[in-house]
This record gives sequence, C-alpha cells and structure tokens, in this order.
Amino acid sequence: MAVFPQLTVLAPGLLGGSVARAARHRGLARRIVLWSRRPENRLSLRGQPWCDEVRDTPQEAVAGSAFVVLAAPVDKIIALAQAVGPGLAAGTIVTDVGSVKGEIARLGHAAMAGGARFVGAHPMAGSEKTGWQHASENLFEHRTCFVTPLAETDPAAVDVVVRFWHELGTEVTTIDPDRHDEIVAHISHLPQVVATSLCQLLARKDPAWRNFAGGGLRDTTRIGAGDPTMWIGILQQNREEILRALSEFEDELNAFQTALANKDFTDLRARLERGKAYRDGFRP
Repeated sequence: MAVFPQLTVLAPGLLGGSVARAARHRGLARRIVLWSRRPENRLSLRGQPWCDEVRDTPQEAVAGSAFVVLAAPVDKIIALAQAVGPGLAAGTIVTDVGSVKGEIARLGHAAMAGGARFVGAHPMAGSEKTGWQHASENLFEHRTCFVTPLAETDPAAVDVVVRFWHELGTEVTTIDPDRHDEIVAHISHLPQVVATSLCQLLARKDPAWRNFAGGGLRDTTRIGAGDPTMWIGILQQNREEILRALSEFEDELNAFQTALANKDFTDLRARLERGKAYRDGFRP
C-alpha cells in the first residue's frame, strides 16, 4: 500500500502503541504523531523512537494527517471522533480499535465532516496487560482484525483500512458492525465474564487453594486479570448482546448440572466430547 505522509494515533495504550510501533517497523508512514490524554504520558512518549512527535491536543495531533487511529477505551472513542471529526481535511481516513462496533460505527461515521471518512475496526489482539509500555510491533501478527463498514461507507476508504490492518500482520474479516457485536459477545466478552465469575467464586474460598492449582486454572482464569475499567466500558457498550450470550451459557450450565444430578453419564460424555471436538478445531 502507499506510505502515509502522516499517521496519527490518538490515546495510545497497548493497542494504539502497538499500531504506531508496527507502522514504524513496516514503513507504513513517513511521520507518526501521537496524542495522549495524560501529560505524563505525553512526556514519556516524546522519548520513544517509534514516533516523531507528540502533540498536546487531539485536534493538533490530527492536523495534516492522512490516516488517524482512535485507540482510546471503547467508551471514549465516540467522543474523540466527535472532537476531531469537524477539523479533519478532506480525504482523511479514520479507524479505531474498539471491541464493540455498532454504536461506534454509526456515530463515528456521523462525526466526520468535510470529506473525512470513518471505517471501524477491531483487532482481536491484546493481553491482560495495559499501557503503551507493553506495546509491540508484532502484536497483530496472525491475529484476526474485524473491519466493520456501514452500507453507506465509501468502498475506497474501506479498502485502505483493510490494507492497513493487513500490512500490520492481521487476517482481516469485513463484517456488519452489529453482527460483529454478536460474535464478540460470545467469543470474547462471555469468556471474560466466565473467567471473572470463576475467580469471584474461588476468592470466597480459602485463598491458599490457588497455590495448589495447575495450568488448567491459570489458563482458564488468565483474562480475569484484565483491567476492570476497560471491561466496564465494554460491558456497557455491548450489554444486550452479552446478556443474550450469558442466557445461552446459563442454559448450557443448567443442562450440565441436571445431567450430573441425574447421574446421566451418557449425556455428560456426549457434552464432554462435543466440547473437546470444538476446542480441538481451533487453529494453532
């Protein structure tokens, strides 16, 4: 793809910092400009070799930029789009990294003015660690990235955003934003709720029990260490889809509990085998 004269990343944490580092590593922009809400972060970021300039306001940071990445927490992305949208030059393309897409896609699109275009995106990358200090130029390699245009989104802008995320190493899937929210409610948000709930249950038991645990508990609960503030935003944004996913999961747990209570080990074996078959089908 063509090299951007200037790439701007607003509010870089783990994902935004990784975007900037990966773009520098792959030569996708001649100039990389950042903005962070906290003055201490702006001071620290000015010393990083993977950015060229850190500006004091988001409006200053997007000035002259051809491509903008909104990397704020999911509940702050719309406000950030609305803050910078009116001042963007014609032809500027804006994307984001939010893990909920329906409202962001619609209001982000509405926030653009003067020929700027918004195309939502969600790279399925990250960890329980947060902050740009943990960013990596390899974070997106071999990960899925959803690109979520609206029906009215300019196809040329969609193509640029798809190619951008592809160049960062992701495998891109283009999908309707509401369909995206249904999918991630099941494959990302529900696992977080389950891991958190399991940790909550075990926290009411003897705390020393965790010292006896093997890899199974560590693997199952790893994401329970995620940032609560970040997850509150996600739960608020995707509440309805997560509630539907939880209801389905509750039905599944109840059926398992009933089979165990009734000593129906034939049914339990079938459930275990179906679960194993699904897990065995994961890509390496």
